[in-house]
Amino acid sequence: MKALILSWALAFAATAVAAAPAAPLAAPATPVVAAPAGPTFFIHNGKLYTVGAAGTIAGGDVIIAGGKIAAVGQNLTPPAGATIIEAHGKPVTPGLMASATQLSIQEIQLGAAESNDSSPDLTEDTAAFDVADAINPNSTLIPVARIAGVTRSLVMPVDGAGVFFGQAAVIHLGNGPDILVKRAAGQLVRLEPSVATFGPPQKKLSRPDLWAQFRETLDDAREYWAERAGYHKPGGYRDQRTFRIDLDALGPVIQGQEPLIVHVDRASDIREAVQYAQANKLKLVIFGAQEGWMAARELAAAHVPVIIDPDLNLPDSFSDLGATLRNAALLDKAGVTVIFQPQADDPSQYARTITQIAGNAVANGMPWDHALAAITRNPAEVFGIAGQYGTLETGKDADVVIWDGDPLEVTSAPTALFIRGQRIPLVSRQTLLRDRYRNLNDRHMPFAYR
Repeated sequence: MKALILSWALAFAATAVAAAPAAPLAAPATPVVAAPAGPTFFIHNGKLYTVGAAGTIAGGDVIIAGGKIAAVGQNLTPPAGATIIEAHGKPVTPGLMASATQLSIQEIQLGAAESNDSSPDLTEDTAAFDVADAINPNSTLIPVARIAGVTRSLVMPVDGAGVFFGQAAVIHLGNGPDILVKRAAGQLVRLEPSVATFGPPQKKLSRPDLWAQFRETLDDAREYWAERAGYHKPGGYRDQRTFRIDLDALGPVIQGQEPLIVHVDRASDIREAVQYAQANKLKLVIFGAQEGWMAARELAAAHVPVIIDPDLNLPDSFSDLGATLRNAALLDKAGVTVIFQPQADDPSQYARTITQIAGNAVANGMPWDHALAAITRNPAEVFGIAGQYGTLETGKDADVVIWDGDPLEVTSAPTALFIRGQRIPLVSRQTLLRDRYRNLNDRHMPFAYR
């Protein structure tokens, strides 16, 4: 067991260097921002990548007060009593958002139900499956992700062999019992023919099977919502194949309020999904999109965003023969809103790699600032939380990260992290294990450590 724990510690160790408060600064000739109740911080002399209208601000300051960004700019005056943090010209960004993960609903990917709430019973009640009901703020994977700069996540069900898989949610990765930011952030649909990766073997459905079920379910939902009052009366109209709770869950989708997140990879499937969404006035997000670059013109014209893992470049089926490392760059160049998913084979365990994912997209032609937007502003706008998160702008939640180098370089790490104005220690279970067993020659360790 000692050897196993030590291997975990060595495999997942991450440097956690906290920025030390500096001495008080000489006050510039600018108004003092009043500090509301709550912790107040003054980040001084950072290279601010605001991802907003102000662009990049060299030698910039950020005031955090009452959980919000109170001011952003140059030569600001620290409020009385503020904790001053010297950035020394290093990058300062919004907290990052890892999209399409199972953070907080899954501890072990292959684990039993008590540690994995990421997929519905594929025999019934799929559209009504709501990940918000399973969110665990004490998940051990949350600190692992946030010490890498991740402060928000779009949490999605895992798709399998059916069509509808339930509703996504947005969470923050801060402390506290309630980390849910937004329920019903999107309804996951799979129109990509494949067999479920986990769970019992499922019958493989062809594209015509998937599309037939997909269309019928949404037709049922439209019919149900048109006659919903009568449906609940004795003897009411009940000719739908779909379960009532699924029909209720699909109401916001058919009304164009909740995004339909459609998992497809092949270019022809992407085009068909876009055409269907336009004809039925649905809010569409394409997920997967390994051949997205081949349908970039249609996606851009229809203003349909995509969630992709840009590192996927080797086809593993006939649906993604056109996979390429330039997918993100080509989609972005065409004007498509791009959002990045962490390493797709286990995005919860690998949420911490989201900066590496973005950096690789830059290495393959995507502009640096666009790649940063793909893990901050873009998902915030697409999933309806841009009013509170996604940029370094006054009034937004104070999700702020100070870095020791280029955030999209694999060797860079946060030196200070704030989530909704709370300074978060750069500590996870892995760093604690690393420190606990750093010196195996210590003869004065308690008995339990031996």
